[in-house]
Amino acid sequence: MSDCEVKCRNNGPLLLSGSFTLKDSDEAQFDLGGRETIALCRCGHSENKPFCDGAHSRKNFISEIKVPSKEE
Repeated sequence: MSDCEVKCRNNGPLLLSGSFTLKDSDEAQFDLGGRETIALCRCGHSENKPFCDGAHSRKNFISEIKVPSKEE
């Protein structure tokens, strides 16, 4: 069982929930202020990257992620 869950939201951000740390490319850790759920930008338009600021809805970002069905 994982301590962190990542949920892909259609046409929106990635939601991270649980116990995790978030670091930049220099290994500096973001201050999450004790939050256990955050939304990470997928559309690239957020003014607060890597966090989602809702820009996906203003920019009409379209992207659906589904688990591929298993062929038997």
